[in-house]
Amino acid sequence: MASLIETYACAPSTERGRGILISGDPKTNSILYCNARSVFIRYLDRPLHVAVYGDHSYPVTVARYSPNGEWIASADVSGIIRIWGTHNDFVLKNEFKVLSGRIDDLQWSPDGLRIVACGDGKGKSFVRAFMWDSGSTVGDFDGHSKRVLSCHFKPTRPFRIASCGEDFLVNFYEGPPFKFKLSHREHSNFVNCIRFSPDGSKLISVSSDKKGIIYDAKTGETMGQLSSEDGHTGSIYAVSWSGDGKHVLTVSADKTAKIWEIFEDGTGKVSKTLECSGSGGVEDMLVGCLWQNDHLITVSLSGTINLYSASDPDKQPLCLSGHMKNVNTLTLIESNEKIILSSSFDGSILRWTPGTGHSGKLQRQDSSQIKCLVATKEEIMTSGYDNKVWRISLDQDKAGEAEHIDVGSQPKDLSQAINSPDLALVSLDSGVVLLKDMQILSNINLGFSVTASVIAPDGSEAIVGGQDGKLHIYSVSGDSLTEEATLEKHRGPISVIRYSPDFSMFASADLNREAVVWDRTSKEVKLNNMLFHTARINCLAWSPNSTMVATGSLDTCVIIYEVGKPASSRITVKNAHPGGVYGLVFIDDCNVASSGEDACIRVWKIVQQ
Repeated sequence: MASLIETYACAPSTERGRGILISGDPKTNSILYCNARSVFIRYLDRPLHVAVYGDHSYPVTVARYSPNGEWIASADVSGIIRIWGTHNDFVLKNEFKVLSGRIDDLQWSPDGLRIVACGDGKGKSFVRAFMWDSGSTVGDFDGHSKRVLSCHFKPTRPFRIASCGEDFLVNFYEGPPFKFKLSHREHSNFVNCIRFSPDGSKLISVSSDKKGIIYDAKTGETMGQLSSEDGHTGSIYAVSWSGDGKHVLTVSADKTAKIWEIFEDGTGKVSKTLECSGSGGVEDMLVGCLWQNDHLITVSLSGTINLYSASDPDKQPLCLSGHMKNVNTLTLIESNEKIILSSSFDGSILRWTPGTGHSGKLQRQDSSQIKCLVATKEEIMTSGYDNKVWRISLDQDKAGEAEHIDVGSQPKDLSQAINSPDLALVSLDSGVVLLKDMQILSNINLGFSVTASVIAPDGSEAIVGGQDGKLHIYSVSGDSLTEEATLEKHRGPISVIRYSPDFSMFASADLNREAVVWDRTSKEVKLNNMLFHTARINCLAWSPNSTMVATGSLDTCVIIYEVGKPASSRITVKNAHPGGVYGLVFIDDCNVASSGEDACIRVWKIVQQ
């Protein structure tokens, strides 16, 4: 059997020019955020403790805890809200179709009986409030003419609902049942976020016009605004109140977060500016924030979550980073400590330390998408969709130094001779390219459609897999390949080939869901009938002691086989990654890491029977 021991969670989904509205539960000190079709629960005191709810059919936009912390309401781009329990395997309580389009924000009433949601709708249906148990509507929300980006319930009686959006308006509604009371047009651009203070005395709205305006929460009248002195120089995307209601936290496209002191007269001045510790690029714009207990949480456009201490904001923040897109490669570097390197479709390369999680992002000179990644202690090589192979130094003194070579067409696979790392094999549509020290040694047309390849650790042999399911074995001498054997066993295009660490075997897998282990010397099948996936095999990895092979598939499963035992005695991890498994690497003989379309990395402990 295999048990999950760690999850390196993905980052929140972000979108340039839009804020994201994260939320949390102060009692458990957890936060909620969304990526693709999943809601992630992260515990701030235990960053490796992650829970995932993945039952939405469409990308999720926002999720909120109920006031008692027992339920979570999450909404998606199709206008559906699902209400599910925080315990007992996330049992579904209700599902309601609330709006005709994307939902951008939702809030519970303080008594936990009602929910208000806003977003994109038809006609004038941009806001709707309903009973959480029956779905029946509780009010009429006129007054908006465009998409409504944020809404909030006043946390004390008498209840009020405020909303704001792309029509530059801030609207107040009284109830229940709720009806329009008044409207403000103080802002001159999109109003991105609106929040009542915890004591229910004030309301603040922030906008792309760089202003924050404060209102009397009971009457809806304007009180004052945030001072322009030391204020934001870019769009303000989100705002969050401190627990005592005396301060707010704002984040902006100007790449800063600011703590404001809010006075009784409804004005505010900056008491602290939190600089973002990034490269200074567009990805460092701040798009989300939350003030929870002693945590000041900010989210950048790159998805990095920064955790500051409210009691000591000068202290260096803890940064939680992750991938946003499909993590398609994993590799292990063993130097002073074991480091997992992961790369995703969007070109991000992250470092992870088993046991502690995220340990940094690799800075790259190029930002091209990545398809293949191989690594040694000193350097990594990548290839993607730009016809180039890149070599990036891991040396601290040369951090990020990179060189590249154009191989003429899109690489299908990339393999490095571990014992002579300056030698690499790149497979293209109709052949292979041998690289030596990032120079093309030879470009060889093999006369068949190539789908996967691998070069031996000592560079003496190469195996090339084809569209026809055949494995072609070549000896490598200088700049030439000589075919030594052709193996026919697969019934579909070869997807991956890997040598065992002891170089006595190799394993291959195909798009027809079968894997095979071969003896390297005799070319005989060592383990077959590895036909337990229900969809194509995307990745394959060997254990360091060469006794186990793990395969990952589009069917969301990881299967681990022991070479000396029948394939039927396999260990299967079901639903390892919703959407499919795309990366695998053994950390040691007992632990294997997997990655997939859900942008997460998970570490599984293998317990052999």
